[in-house]
Amino acid sequence: MDMNQYSVLTCSLGVFAYNEAGNITALLEALCSQKLSRTRIAEIIVVSSASTDGTDELVQDFALTHPQVRLIRQASREGKSSAINLFLAEAKSEILVVISGDVIPAENTIERLVSAFADPRVGATGGRPVPVNDPHTFMGYAVHMLWRLHHRMALISPKLGEMIAFRKVLDSIPADSAVDEASIEAIVRAKDLKLRYLPEAIIHNKGPENLRDFIKQRRRIQNGHLWLMKKQGYRVVSQNSGTLLWILLQEIREYPLATARVVAVMALEMYCRLLGSIDFHIKGKNPFAWDIAQSAKNLKAPTEKK
Repeated sequence: MDMNQYSVLTCSLGVFAYNEAGNITALLEALCSQKLSRTRIAEIIVVSSASTDGTDELVQDFALTHPQVRLIRQASREGKSSAINLFLAEAKSEILVVISGDVIPAENTIERLVSAFADPRVGATGGRPVPVNDPHTFMGYAVHMLWRLHHRMALISPKLGEMIAFRKVLDSIPADSAVDEASIEAIVRAKDLKLRYLPEAIIHNKGPENLRDFIKQRRRIQNGHLWLMKKQGYRVVSQNSGTLLWILLQEIREYPLATARVVAVMALEMYCRLLGSIDFHIKGKNPFAWDIAQSAKNLKAPTEKK
């Protein structure tokens, strides 16, 4: 038995915030109360990009009683990838975790993401985002369905999102990437390291609650994936039409009574992809400092069962 699997793995957490006053304290509390056995959190670095809603003050107040937390202020909003590069320059550990400021991890998520690095072949890990949206509304159903499809894809070929852990085998990522996790995936794979999807590592998030924000978010992601293919030569699994068709058939087989809704959501997704493709190919847009979908903020994660 490899004794390395029993060693304690140290990690640095990076939290990336822009006007996250509604979620930042709950997120930091969740990170500081993680259940750990084979993992140690050396530091939690919050990079706040020109926040104006009191996010910085909340982080500073929290840090008074949690010395492992520190704040880096970014004077102007230059996109999440730029903020991640600040974290990469400051982080002390060889295992890093990138966390969006608008999520809440389950109590054992860090342990599960980081302990996988006992295997030296693993370069990056990701968990399963689970939205808190009401699935009985159409927009809530759309959000839940897309993240179920993300889960099905990741079981076939790891696709990491919302919260990603990785070895510090890079000094920076392209600052103009609008899909930071996918950019990290590309670099890790180029180092001949493996991606590992850990569906038991739950990350609570919140999707858009209205059509305008949904379209805004999905077209930006499509644009970012097209940029990734052109600039880094990396194609995420969700751009594979064969895989997409296969997981859609799985979804319909599992939920046959919801077939009409599945078709409606995919029609909306295709429309968003068309808009994102027009933005990239015709308008030349690159939304690396994107317009925020406000209805996807102020997450209220479900209470975990004891």
